[in-house]
Amino acid sequence: MATEANGGTGLPTSIEAAWGLRERPAKGPRPGLTLPRIVDAAVKLAAADGLGAVSMSRVAAELGVSTMSLYRYVSAKDELLLLMEDAAYGPPPSGPGADEHWRTGMSGWAWALRGALIRNPWAVRIPISTPPCTPNSVAWMEHGLACLRDTGLGEGAKISILMLVSGFVRNEVRLAADLQDAARRSGNSPEQSMSAWARLLEKLTDAERYPAVTAALRAGELYTPGGPDDEFIFGLDRILDGVEALVTPRG
Repeated sequence: MATEANGGTGLPTSIEAAWGLRERPAKGPRPGLTLPRIVDAAVKLAAADGLGAVSMSRVAAELGVSTMSLYRYVSAKDELLLLMEDAAYGPPPSGPGADEHWRTGMSGWAWALRGALIRNPWAVRIPISTPPCTPNSVAWMEHGLACLRDTGLGEGAKISILMLVSGFVRNEVRLAADLQDAARRSGNSPEQSMSAWARLLEKLTDAERYPAVTAALRAGELYTPGGPDDEFIFGLDRILDGVEALVTPRG
């Protein structure tokens, strides 16, 4: 990462440290306290109790240190959230291969990103407040752009495709997490919830005012959910179909 003329990047100190551009404090407030340990403790809190449980004071308590001691490493909670999100992504998969087709590469990229977020569903609750600026997020960006290298598309179009695909992935993971939370609260299975919703629609709608909804009800499409991956497969394929329409004339 290029630095500014004055030697800095303009990034918070903790983010520069994640890039290896800053040394850790020479004398920490407590032996063994490091930025990775702080991030790891915050991630474990989010995994156990949800993102709302993460606060500087709670993380400090988990580590057995004072809250003020954390500020030697992370100056604000927003920085900690960025580093937690970067930890949730982890490094991208290796590749793409030299001869790998762009669609195969982008499909693999999307599935790998989905897997990382499913393992850490709290990460999709973090508001996006900045373009990629942490090590793993930039590595994912590099990998995705590399998948599109032979498409003949301009760099701006490639970036727009990454934004489209990653936004779709995040939305699908967040929707699945919302539905799982709702199922836990209600005590019903997804199949039971879908069936109850369909029966409710039958009571609320009629063929004259809602002919399209009625047709879906009569076809049975609203009574049972598909497989856990069905909607993701359908949506991703349609997005990549659209990209292919851009790529083909330039082939």
